[in-house]
Amino acid sequence: MSWSNWKMRAAAGRKGMASLAVGLAVAVAGLGAALPANAQITSTKHNLGTTTGGTGVNKFSGTAEICVFCHTPHGADTSAAVPLWNRTLPTPSSFTTYDSLGTSSLDGKTAPVGSVSIACLSCHDGVTSMSAVINAPGSGTAGDATWQAGTWSGANQSTGKLTTATAGITSIGTDLKNDHPIGIQYGGGGIKVSTPTATTTDPDFKAPKNADMNGTKVWWVDTEATPNGTRQKTDMMLYTRAATAGYTGQTEAEPFVECASCHDPHTTNTTFLRISNDGSKVCLACHIK
Repeated sequence: MSWSNWKMRAAAGRKGMASLAVGLAVAVAGLGAALPANAQITSTKHNLGTTTGGTGVNKFSGTAEICVFCHTPHGADTSAAVPLWNRTLPTPSSFTTYDSLGTSSLDGKTAPVGSVSIACLSCHDGVTSMSAVINAPGSGTAGDATWQAGTWSGANQSTGKLTTATAGITSIGTDLKNDHPIGIQYGGGGIKVSTPTATTTDPDFKAPKNADMNGTKVWWVDTEATPNGTRQKTDMMLYTRAATAGYTGQTEAEPFVECASCHDPHTTNTTFLRISNDGSKVCLACHIK
């Protein structure tokens, strides 16, 4: 190889490395932009480990991890409608739902507790310990010695189970009659995934939006004063249930209201609401009053 050719190749190599460095810098910058969303969990009540910064009363001494109480990279419960869920789901029939009150104002069909709601209730039912995970930190699903020797502290729990007497509304329990309906058709029903006209049976509800995302139709209710036509984490989410996971007589997939319609477990907002409820904004995002 001639000296001139070698110089040309060396220069091209340096240029390529420079481009790679720029690419890495952009990638790192992109990660940096995403980090606040991850960091938000650290400074919330959902930070249950020994890591400092969490605002919650309850702490488990067995780990400094944060995500493990809900998620695992391996061995997750694939029946959960939540990514890589690290908890065993409660039995749907163990819950008493709002429709059992027989109120005449409830015009939507109610499905058994499921979807993302049952994942939330795997802690908030007050029955299951918050450290009862499928795959604990360390070697093997049972976890390392530190995890196994871990103990709970904090006034709002008893052996890791949320207690109604001290945790208050955080311990939702298994009787859901006094809580906003979950697993219920949005807007009184009438919205079909196969014919997404985005109309509601009940005119007291705002029409939802829908879009195809990765081959799946997703639904939401816009919270922006001027809707931008795209789904945001600050919108009220609706969750699609197949006919096999819905109410008796359901014939096709429909959007339902679930716990995570109004709550985002990864936000620092008060009570994990998707938006501030000043002026009842959360309620009025869906209800026309």
